[in-house]
Amino acid sequence: MVYVLILNWNEWGDTIECLESVFRSDYPNYRVVVCDNGSQNASLEYIAAWAEGRLDALVAPTHPLRSLTFPPVPKPLPVARLECATAEAGGPDGAATARLVLISVGQNRGYAGGNNVGLRYALARNDFSYVWLLNPDTVVAPDALSKMVAEMDAVSSAGLCGSTILLYDNPGRVQALGGATFYKWLAVTPPIGGSQPVTQPIAADRVRAQLAMILGASALVSKRFLHEVGLMSEDYFLFFEEMDWATRARNRYTLAYAPESRVYHRQGHSTGLGVSFRTRSVLAEHHMARSRLLFTRKYYPRARITVSLTLLAIALCRILLGQWAQAKAVLDVVVRRP
Repeated sequence: MVYVLILNWNEWGDTIECLESVFRSDYPNYRVVVCDNGSQNASLEYIAAWAEGRLDALVAPTHPLRSLTFPPVPKPLPVARLECATAEAGGPDGAATARLVLISVGQNRGYAGGNNVGLRYALARNDFSYVWLLNPDTVVAPDALSKMVAEMDAVSSAGLCGSTILLYDNPGRVQALGGATFYKWLAVTPPIGGSQPVTQPIAADRVRAQLAMILGASALVSKRFLHEVGLMSEDYFLFFEEMDWATRARNRYTLAYAPESRVYHRQGHSTGLGVSFRTRSVLAEHHMARSRLLFTRKYYPRARITVSLTLLAIALCRILLGQWAQAKAVLDVVVRRP
């Protein structure tokens, strides 16, 4: 059995669209868990209304991906609602029959903290083989999950598996093939295959050889990995959790890639990262800088100077663009250090 884990924070509209696509999965045995990270807009009420059939996903009739979410899946869907402490203890046995589990985290614990609530729920239930971490601002092809499971089942050393991530607003372009590479002296994670056309042939073995991390927008993790490596590090509020996870597992697990598993992602929508350097939010800029320094200090302390200089260069670029708040967010991190 596979748990599909989606972390929501004030983006119930995206999450509902994601759920519509997930519940079309051709994989025969899965349950969906939505962890709400302290939303302030009644997100869980809207998601529950969708599960009851009182609310539809909002997708433009002309959008090229509309067929992944319309017509709506049959409703109502059996739903269980749990508070955080109850969920982390495994929840009541009666909730085990629900196809959709809604967990109120109670506060915004960040990406790792919110997802870890759902991972603890799965571990406490102990009735699964894999957990599929999926961003709320994604929609998935019906066979996306089954392709990932097949890849993981075929590679005994694999602990994490990624998908082909395509751009939601430009489905003909790749955001990342599975995940990213890593350059320690700059603490940057360039996505593999970023911006290449979807029609370009994929050399899957070459992609696997380059993987330093699996993109969290779509990451399948095994139960054995969770037991041996542990949950995501909550030292990071946003960004670099996936890189930390993969680094901790190095020399114990390999990173897998299922090229035929297709997931469409609104790049940067849920994190505030934006689609370009110019559109990055102040909050995202702060956490990106903080996480880069934190990861560097933890794993590559000799690179702290070059990473700090890189961040100072970013702050200068922000000043030249007139983005004073973003510049201050970066400078505060460099001066105070995480």
